[in-house]
Amino acid sequence: CTDNLPHTHITAMQNDKGEIVDIYLPRKCSATNQLIGSKDHASVQINVAKIDNKGRAIPGEFHTYAFCGAVRQQGEVDDSLNRLTQDDKITTKVF
Repeated sequence: CTDNLPHTHITAMQNDKGEIVDIYLPRKCSATNQLIGSKDHASVQINVAKIDNKGRAIPGEFHTYAFCGAVRQQGEVDDSLNRLTQDDKITTKVF
């Protein structure tokens, strides 16, 4: 080009089928229900395996819990995880 104007090229993430997809999926903190920002590098996601009647983990099946950095900084993740797993009937009488 000879017009000396800046040109921008917009690129999008595409999957193998050519469909436009977004790579960032925001998560919500399981303890506070607040959105976890993309720059919250202290946040964690914990997968707890679902188990069968014999007490063995079922491959590929799990409960997912996400915790923001603020909850981790306060040291509340263990209590929150215990409460959430009790609510989901995974554990009983942890306290």
